[in-house]
Amino acid sequence: MNFKSAFGAAIWLAIFSAPALADPAVVMAPGSAGGGYDAMARLPFEAMRKEGIFTDGAQFTNRGGAGGAIGLAEFVNTSKGNDNAVMSMGAILIGGIVLNNSPVTLKDVTPLVRLTNDTGAIAVPANSDIKTINDLVAKMKENLGGVAIGGGSAGGVDHIAMALLAKANGLEASKLNYIPYAGGAEVVTALAGGSTKAAISGLSEFRSLAEAGRIRIIAVTSKERVAGIDAPSLTEAGYPVVIGNWRGIVGAPGMSADAKKIWLDRFAKMHETETWKATLKKQNWEDAYLSGDDFVKFLDNEVANQTATLKDVGLTK
Repeated sequence: MNFKSAFGAAIWLAIFSAPALADPAVVMAPGSAGGGYDAMARLPFEAMRKEGIFTDGAQFTNRGGAGGAIGLAEFVNTSKGNDNAVMSMGAILIGGIVLNNSPVTLKDVTPLVRLTNDTGAIAVPANSDIKTINDLVAKMKENLGGVAIGGGSAGGVDHIAMALLAKANGLEASKLNYIPYAGGAEVVTALAGGSTKAAISGLSEFRSLAEAGRIRIIAVTSKERVAGIDAPSLTEAGYPVVIGNWRGIVGAPGMSADAKKIWLDRFAKMHETETWKATLKKQNWEDAYLSGDDFVKFLDNEVANQTATLKDVGLTK
């Protein structure tokens, strides 16, 4: 074979043996527009675009409901073997899968990376007579069913946090008047509009409203207080509940090993950029980067722990 033929063969092999990753990414956000899953789907791609890490564009789909299980099922059924398909996800999805007896689980996707953690915040309308977390607990003890509490999907971290708070006070968690919403934006709207007496969501989604004086944060779910938030942690207030809403990215079922490596490399580069660091700060997200096999092990533990917790607080059998 002459040089020209060998060179042509090498080019052909380079093109047709590599994953087809030059097309726009196909990105599923298993929650409503404006919520946490939506931000986790879009903002990493915005950061990668700005930094020149991935500039082929992305097509986004929002499919909320059942804690993300509906979007997960659609993602798995439509993206098999697609090396360009990824989905945002997080802690809430685990509960959604369990409570809805979803036949599609996280075993059906390709775990890539955990990126953030969002501390939970419990809040009330600004004009509420509930001034502290102790006030809320007192009302729950007085009439648990009479206290409407809004939050994310049934069985998600918001629901689990309130169930654990109820249990810590000797209350029957299964009797909580918990009203689930498809996304954080709806939780915020319901609380600000007075449709619920209290609500729980990510601090990133409540902080700006609290700073504007529309709602009042009365507790956070981290172990200690959060800087800039005039409210105790549940632990500080005497209720031993610590929980966070981590989020990350998974790839399509059957994603090739080469494509997985490429995506992991992209997210690793993005994680080190100033653009991503600025994004974390703006969104009030905690950096919780964990990738590859370490993320797989983390997911296995989370599924086991959350499943056990849901049973323990009476939310599932």
